[in-house]
Amino acid sequence: MGKNVYIENISKYIGKEVEIRGWLYNRRSSGSIIFLLIRDGTGIIQCIVSKNDVKPEIFKSAQNVTQESSLIIKGKIRKEERAIGGYELFTNNIKILQIVSDYPITPKSHGVGFLMKNRHLWLRSKRQHAILRIRAEVIKASRDYLDNNGFINIDAPILTPAACESTSTLFETKYFDQMAYLSQSGQLYNEATIMSFGKVYCYGPTFRAEKSKTRRHLMEFWMIEPEMAYFDWEDNMKLQEDYVTYIVQTVLNKRKSELHVLNRDLSKLENIKPPFPKISYDKAIDLLRKKGKDIGWGEDFGGDEETIISESFDKPVFIHHYPMQCKAFYMKPDPERPEVSLSNDLIAPEGYGEIIGGGQRVDDIKLLKKKIKEHNLPMDAFKWYLDLRKYGTVPHSGFGLGIERIVAWMCKLKHIRETIPFPRLLYRIYP
Repeated sequence: MGKNVYIENISKYIGKEVEIRGWLYNRRSSGSIIFLLIRDGTGIIQCIVSKNDVKPEIFKSAQNVTQESSLIIKGKIRKEERAIGGYELFTNNIKILQIVSDYPITPKSHGVGFLMKNRHLWLRSKRQHAILRIRAEVIKASRDYLDNNGFINIDAPILTPAACESTSTLFETKYFDQMAYLSQSGQLYNEATIMSFGKVYCYGPTFRAEKSKTRRHLMEFWMIEPEMAYFDWEDNMKLQEDYVTYIVQTVLNKRKSELHVLNRDLSKLENIKPPFPKISYDKAIDLLRKKGKDIGWGEDFGGDEETIISESFDKPVFIHHYPMQCKAFYMKPDPERPEVSLSNDLIAPEGYGEIIGGGQRVDDIKLLKKKIKEHNLPMDAFKWYLDLRKYGTVPHSGFGLGIERIVAWMCKLKHIRETIPFPRLLYRIYP
């Protein structure tokens, strides 16, 4: 009786009888031999069915099985460097659970619209499988880094009574007899919990009702947001640098095969080590103007500007000290130059734009009240947030890393829609 094993562990079973439970990825025939590529969610293995070595009904099953049919296949494992994954299975039995007919996604080329409509099936493809395995590794590496560096995971609510930034990009929902909003960020709540735990992070979905159709935007995306008491803006950037380096090096170490599936140039990622270059917003403006971009001081950077800036660097680049008018109400002004903030964005190389936004927060209650008024935000909704500056205020900083943005860069994807299992786009909420 064969032992049920997963393909990713197949190297442990050379010469042994095993059972693989999965789906048919592809099939080819060479007369009396049929080659079945079976996937089980952890990998793909080539299974050889020889007419001379199996019962006629087993060989007939192999002839009849179709793409994405579910089956249990048994046989002996041997090492074969020419085979996909480096191993193959010599089949002695096949049990078909379901024969699939008319599977919509065939090996031929399909348009993006068709693939997005069939996203629930497109996820089974080798490329999408690789991307989402890398996504999972990015999330695990993020948690491991923070958990191992003194951070506590304290999750923030998704339903909130007020905006973190601008009410114009909020999704509203009825909350019994009042209005509530889907969270844009867990940051404000993180600022409360650091006063209890020192260093915290939250991880969860965030929502932006931005009518944007760019390759970098989703309506629903996932963020990891660390916040730290007694960290200034420079401490904050150092943490971001170490954290991003850890993520990249971990994925290189553990998901190299998936990166190869995507034909990723690994040398670009191997180069991601401290120190990262750092330029002020003022210098970024100068760089853009030298590159022929007509931009005024005080304007925020969009995708085009971020791409132009990234072309001058082969690592992620920090842009710091953005004008106050570019940043949210809670960002602390530079005491020596109040028109700019103690903030930073981290821009990925190769034209992938912002992957982190962060900075030092306002810790003075009078200044925070002033900023709330200037941004026309409801003071009552922020009473609890003001309390944090009333009862034991300290310098503190934090940032948010967009999971989909960093995955898009690491996988070198053309569009962010492939970085999340079921993307929510401006005109798409199915499936």
